[in-house]
Amino acid sequence: MHDRRQFCSALVSAAALAGTPAAWAQPDAPIHLLVGFPAGGGSDAIARLLAEKLQAELGRSVVVDNRPGAGGQIAAQQLKAARADGTTLFLSHDHTISILPQVVKKPGFDPQADFEPVSGVATFVNGLAVSGGTPARSLPAFIDWVKARGGQAPIGIPAPASTPEFLVQLLARKYALKLTPVPYKGSAPMMSDMLGNQIPAGIGSVPDFIEYQRAGKLHMIAVLGGQRQAALPQVPTFSELGIKGLEDAPYYGIWAPKGTPADFVNRFTRALEKALAVPEVHQQLTAMGLTVDYMAPRQLDARERAYTAVWARIIRDSGFQPQ
Repeated sequence: MHDRRQFCSALVSAAALAGTPAAWAQPDAPIHLLVGFPAGGGSDAIARLLAEKLQAELGRSVVVDNRPGAGGQIAAQQLKAARADGTTLFLSHDHTISILPQVVKKPGFDPQADFEPVSGVATFVNGLAVSGGTPARSLPAFIDWVKARGGQAPIGIPAPASTPEFLVQLLARKYALKLTPVPYKGSAPMMSDMLGNQIPAGIGSVPDFIEYQRAGKLHMIAVLGGQRQAALPQVPTFSELGIKGLEDAPYYGIWAPKGTPADFVNRFTRALEKALAVPEVHQQLTAMGLTVDYMAPRQLDARERAYTAVWARIIRDSGFQPQ
């Protein structure tokens, strides 16, 4: 009888454990790192660099899983639908987490309710670049070039209702121009059109532009942020050029589905901290135009909330209506 009670107790315990997220994944199961943009862009390059180092730290396969579309919205919805067992994470920048839920009526996810902050990776800035076939090499020269063409010009952006789109609107208002934001499904297709001179300019993150800038194929003429970027010391900030209010730096972070076990989150964030401290990784991220800025879960959560509040004000003041 005693053995029978022990057996029944073990069955009950096993059944209860099977219902917990921690029990769903095998310790050596691959980790899928979702990226909301196509291969070849800045987010993808960061994810692949980190995946390689994290794999060594964790002793588990880390697979980059590109789910492009709608400014990261598809990847975010995928994260929400995933099991909270440590096998699915999401590398995202500020747009998908802090801005998109405020500009889309039904985003299909709520970062605060559906996601678990895991680790902050780095901060970065967006910038305005002109295509090789555009003669301007400074913001004043670009404004004059647009005015000479009737005051109208299309400007590429990697996603609709994003920081780049609001910047296009801001430039149009400030200089009384008709600048049309042209949304793409990520930075890679936008870069393709810029390199082919199909579009005269684009706004995106420094990591998206920097290699083409170094090769002389594109020319960055202004960046956001409170100071010039170490990787681009010759490029002035918009603030220097008289456009204020966009000094806060966007961020990259990693999120998990809500309810992901704390022991996994703690182990992962320690592994990321170690990976970011590797000189080679630090140098490569810096060369991409990023500022390495590791954040523990609580710090990332605070950063997300603060940045969301900043953009709530910008969106409200712009008169933009959720679509």
